[in-house]
Amino acid sequence: MINVDIPGYGRLELQHLVMDYNGTLACDGKPVSGVRGRLEKLSESLALHVVTADTFGRVRAALEGWPCSISVLPAGDQALAKLELVDSLGRQQCACLGNGRNDRLMLEAAGLGLAVMLEEGASREAVQSADILTPGILPALDLLLHPLRLTATLRS
Repeated sequence: MINVDIPGYGRLELQHLVMDYNGTLACDGKPVSGVRGRLEKLSESLALHVVTADTFGRVRAALEGWPCSISVLPAGDQALAKLELVDSLGRQQCACLGNGRNDRLMLEAAGLGLAVMLEEGASREAVQSADILTPGILPALDLLLHPLRLTATLRS
């Protein structure tokens, strides 16, 4: 669990990290260098969940042996499917990472929503739904590894 009190924002008691894959953890279906080590460290404090449309069809092979569950979503309302996962885990206990339009609902609902911008960009809807916009996945994961950084960004 990650606990942090943020003046004027509230207390975060995070138990889960829900992450999009393509455009968030990966570029062109390949994980960004440095992600695995950070996720291994975060898995000591949080249950890790990857939820994805798997645009490139590589997520299971790419994340084999990583400390996370993987959910590949069928075509359809993927934004709602991601939100339903967050609801099942408990909104306030979730930090969510995403960049796409289909991430907007989970980013808004989560106790902490982090929009991530990699090479493919981030949708306007994802950015507006998040609590924080980060310039990449490594800074986003580092916010969770060093939670006082969240205080510096979110305090009133």
